[in-house]
Amino acid sequence: MSVTESPQVEAAQEPGWEAVEDLPPSAKLVAKSLEYNNSLTQSQLAEETLLPGRTVRYALSRLEEVGVVDSRFSFSDARKRVYTLAIE
Repeated sequence: MSVTESPQVEAAQEPGWEAVEDLPPSAKLVAKSLEYNNSLTQSQLAEETLLPGRTVRYALSRLEEVGVVDSRFSFSDARKRVYTLAIE
């Protein structure tokens, strides 16, 4: 008698807030700002968080590395990118 087992397919687990836990405080602050404001540009994030632009750039790059931030080009100004939080 053979038992047929269906292979369990692991669901693609999307990153959550636990992916942000080990990041620097600046990245956590940027993530929280994006949580409260649906989408912001880098300059808007710098203004909102009172962080220097360079620190915001670093925080965004770290957040993109772990997959919790999405970015797209701005419709109103193609030179700017708009960032949104990819977790709930």
